Amino acid sequence: MKQKLIAFLVVMTIITTPLLAQTTPASGLTKIGYTNVDYIIGKLPESKVMQNQLEVTKAQLDKALGETYKEAQEKYEAYQKNGANMTDVIRADKEKELQNLQTRIQEMQNNAQTSLQTKQQQLLEPILTKVNNAIQEVGKESGFLYILNMDAGAGTTPIILFAASEDNNATNLILRKLGVDPDKIEAAAPAAAKPGTAAPVTAPAKTGTAAPATTPATAAPKKK
Repeated sequence: MKQKLIAFLVVMTIITTPLLAQTTPASGLTKIGYTNVDYIIGKLPESKVMQNQLEVTKAQLDKALGETYKEAQEKYEAYQKNGANMTDVIRADKEKELQNLQTRIQEMQNNAQTSLQTKQQQLLEPILTKVNNAIQEVGKESGFLYILNMDAGAGTTPIILFAASEDNNATNLILRKLGVDPDKIEAAAPAAAKPGTAAPVTAPAKTGTAAPATTPATAAPKKK
């Protein structure tokens, strides 16, 4: 699953929906907030739990696939060693068996990827709902007409290209609403992950099945 987490698609569906029934301030100025949903999700304890569960599931799928690979390899080596001495009937039977194993391996790979993606979506859905609820509450309490997501994901252009002030950065308000202390996050973050610097994304190790996509590390929004 080397694509970015399906979370991006789901997140964008949630976050691009405007907060409803907000009243424009008496001054006539529109108060529009912004945040980084990907960053918020990555700081929640639930995200670490989700990642651990995905890694366990992936390990189980890799084990089953590895055993089938081993079986196919052993039978192929035996066929190569003894094929010349086999009768036509037995040789044809062994070749059919190897073809069936190859088909089985391909099906297992496809099913493993689908299974991992499905589990990921199931685990991510309550996290997204929780984040969305916090955004709604912060939006209403702080009088924002909209709260936009500043990062739509890898390969896309950020929605927020320029912000003259951090006054409308709602990220820390949302984190606090979710019970996460942004001051502790900033204090614990290494220099590369401090505001203004994007942290590198670690590529998953290549194994039999696709690695579960993780919430990519992103630059921490400036403290509000």
